Amino acid sequence: MTVAVSYPGNPAAGAEPAVKPKAGVRLQNIDAVRGLVMVFMLLDHLRETWLVNVPVADPVDVTTTEPAIVMARFLVSLCAPIFVALTGVGVFLFRANHTIEETTTYLLKRGLMLMALDVFILSELYWGITEPTIWLQVIWAIGVCMLVLIGLIRLPLKAIFAIGLVIVAGHNLLDPIQLQPGNPWFPLWAELHQRALIETPFGINVKTTYPVLAWIGVIALGYFAGSWFLPNVSQAERQRRFTLLGLGLLAGFVALRLINGYGDKPWFVVEGDPFRTFLSFISLTKYPPSLLFLMPTLGFGALFLAMFDKIQGTWLSNALSVFGGAPLFFYILHLCVLRILYHTALAIYGPTDGRVFMVSSYNWVLVWYVALIVPLYLPTAWFSRLKRRRRDLAWLRYF
Repeated sequence: MTVAVSYPGNPAAGAEPAVKPKAGVRLQNIDAVRGLVMVFMLLDHLRETWLVNVPVADPVDVTTTEPAIVMARFLVSLCAPIFVALTGVGVFLFRANHTIEETTTYLLKRGLMLMALDVFILSELYWGITEPTIWLQVIWAIGVCMLVLIGLIRLPLKAIFAIGLVIVAGHNLLDPIQLQPGNPWFPLWAELHQRALIETPFGINVKTTYPVLAWIGVIALGYFAGSWFLPNVSQAERQRRFTLLGLGLLAGFVALRLINGYGDKPWFVVEGDPFRTFLSFISLTKYPPSLLFLMPTLGFGALFLAMFDKIQGTWLSNALSVFGGAPLFFYILHLCVLRILYHTALAIYGPTDGRVFMVSSYNWVLVWYVALIVPLYLPTAWFSRLKRRRRDLAWLRYF
């Protein structure tokens, strides 16, 4: 997404920028953080590929699950919250260069495209499919969030922040509401807040893996944070704000988690095993994301933004910004590669348990992770350069 370098501040509904900012500038720190979480995501999808018949509960059962998997799960938990928040940042900066009508058109096209992509293409690439299923995953959720932003961007910036904060902080109050199939509101509630399987009369099940309510709050907060990237906020001040925000969210998480009364399922002490007790403390609910899940993940995201703001232009920032400059391309590419690798292994070695192929150890997942970084980087770098070179091709911005 092309981002801008100027914005008039906190416009009222429908207001236009007083001065049109220069278009076509990408902020490397945003791309670098987005690229970092995309690289993290590869690790989790590799686990799902090679350990497909080893379910990892959510939150993780720390009494039975291998600690390395639990720690890796916590690491990749950063991906979705940071990516959704950065999508909100990108929408804010896109709005800075465009009228509200142009932004509405972009959000409508982009949102519908992502939703269709998840339903008609990505559902076929997710692992473990044993019957026709439409998986409404993170790409679907982002698409829905973009459609909701069509309405939110017409509000004052402070109102958008307030709505996002109320949703993120308060949505766990809705957890006791659990509807059953047959209730006329069940499909809508499953899409909003209750992860569930919806049976359709057409023989295709719909799994609401990413209920969208909490993610709407995250993208709204990200949209507000986009104002911190504008010229009226100095680089030093921006770094200070994101550092304080990140540390505040992490400290708030620890305090609220110690209380053990709101925001997620309680943690517990594993007798004689302090490390597994710690894993219980950081094992959080992602589907839908709890308040306590979002606080540390967004907190680390804020710290990453501050860090990459300081080290722009370094080899690390340059490399990661390649992944972050073409995130949808990388997302589709790596899912296709993993599916090809899996079925190749299945054809050569056959199923290891009578049903699927599986490697013998999580260490093999780590080996494949290291081995795939460069092969996936090269085509992503090519596409990222193509986006920068061919700005006349409008369709490229959607990837």
